[in-house]
Amino acid sequence: MTRFDADTPTERRKLFADAVAAHRERASPYLTIEVPADPDLDGVDEEGDPLPGPWIQFTERTFNLDATDEELDRLKALVSEFPEFRIDQLESPENAEGTNVRITARSDANRLAGFVDRAFQEVYGRDEGYRAWVTAI
Repeated sequence: MTRFDADTPTERRKLFADAVAAHRERASPYLTIEVPADPDLDGVDEEGDPLPGPWIQFTERTFNLDATDEELDRLKALVSEFPEFRIDQLESPENAEGTNVRITARSDANRLAGFVDRAFQEVYGRDEGYRAWVTAI
């Protein structure tokens, strides 16, 4: 891979599909895609600094991500549109303000990329022009 960020729907999906292909070719432990923080969507900490933006990890055939209760409802609706995907694990530690979600996703790189792009928009509320970064492969 030679590029690691994109901010249009077509380029993001190509970037995500390329990242999945590189992850599989390299047999890397995981890949991580991140979106920069948006204080209006992600909130701020006690000092007024933006909280981290959302991230999605992929390993072999599993997505891993964190979601608030509202995001989890939207995520479940999105997953229901992908018959080859299923939520396998929901973990909500007592000291956390959300749920860690594991989704089994057996599909090709393009379908996985489409899911990731839609998740950032529909689950995490990013607009069509959001920028995403592949931060680890």
